[in-house]
This record gives sequence, structure tokens and C-alpha cells, in this order.
Amino acid sequence: MASVVYNSAFQCCVPNPLTPRGEGEVPTPEEESFACKINRALASGPISITKNATIADWSHWGPDRKLVILREGTNHWTAFPGNENTVGNVPMCADPMGLQWIRDAYAGNPVPTNTAPGLIYMLCGANQHTTTTPEDRTSPAIPIGPHYMILWPFDAERDGFPNTIRDQGAWVMFDKTPYAHLHVCGTPWAGKEYDRETTKANWDLRYVDRT
Repeated sequence: MASVVYNSAFQCCVPNPLTPRGEGEVPTPEEESFACKINRALASGPISITKNATIADWSHWGPDRKLVILREGTNHWTAFPGNENTVGNVPMCADPMGLQWIRDAYAGNPVPTNTAPGLIYMLCGANQHTTTTPEDRTSPAIPIGPHYMILWPFDAERDGFPNTIRDQGAWVMFDKTPYAHLHVCGTPWAGKEYDRETTKANWDLRYVDRT
């Protein structure tokens, strides 16, 4: 069964149908649903990663949820399609430490058990109940733009970051909890790439008078 691969991870997670299969050939609803899941997962992170990632879904939305493999991958990343009808079930792409962290969070474990910093991309954006209390499952949904997360115990005050939700820059989510982590807004490709011959932006070092 064919499915559309996004050319760029910048594309939003609008479900893509199967590619045309010829005159008179109509995909079944199950085939369309499966293809949409694959394509949402592919768009959740950099396509250079997601195109070879294992694609998985959750068996159900509860603390004892299990992984259901939709497509085996060839690298160490796992991408998920998410479900727009469930708050917190968002398209994402996680490395092994990131996957351990998110599974701990979903299970309600008191502390995450990743032994090294994890990385999760959510380049389609997300929604969740809270940005301060990991165990909150009832507050109204908060929309969050495209971002990626460095999953290690950051502390906003100690590390010089804000801890309030924003649409640019970086901030600490779940600050002062065991699940505190760095939330980086946007994509890794934001801004202009420097070129010695053509870049016009002034990137000269400047000292600011703070008196």
C-alpha cells in the first residue's frame, strides 16, 4: 500500500490520502486511515529522521497504554501520528531516551527514568492540559505551536530561562517538578543561514551598555 511522504517537516499535519491508485480503484476507509496515520507521524519531526523511524500508535489512551507498531523502522527513532480528538495525544518523534521519558510521564510515574538527555520533536504543534503540573488530566486544552523538547532536569531560575508558555525562544515546562524540561519553540531551521558572500544581516558582536 502506497502512502504520501512529506517533502518537508515544515508541512502541517493535515492528513494526506493515499496516492492515486488508478481509475476505478478506491482505497478502503481503513487504508485511508492507516495512510493518514503514517503521514502525520512522518510530519512530526525532521523528514530525514522520520522517513526511517519506527511508526507506532498507542493501544488506548490510559496509564497502562502499550505501543502498537504500525511500521518497523531502521533507525532508533519512534514517530507517532497522534489523535486530534484526544488532548495530549499529539504527533511526535522521539529518540530512545525521549520515548522512555514520555512513557514514564504517560504512566504517571513519580520521576522519569531516562538516564541521559532525551529529544522529542513535535513539529506539528501540540495540545495539553497544563504546562505546570504533569499529572493534570482535566484542565481545558492549551494549544502549543511547533517545538522540540530536550528532556533533562532543567530549572528555569538556575539556568536563566522563563517558565511561562510562549511562541518564540525557549522555556522550561513543568518547572520545579521531576518532569521539568526545556521546550524550544519553532523548528531547528528557523532564521537565516549564514553565508559569507550573501548574508546581509548584521551579526557583529556588540556590547550593550548596562549602566
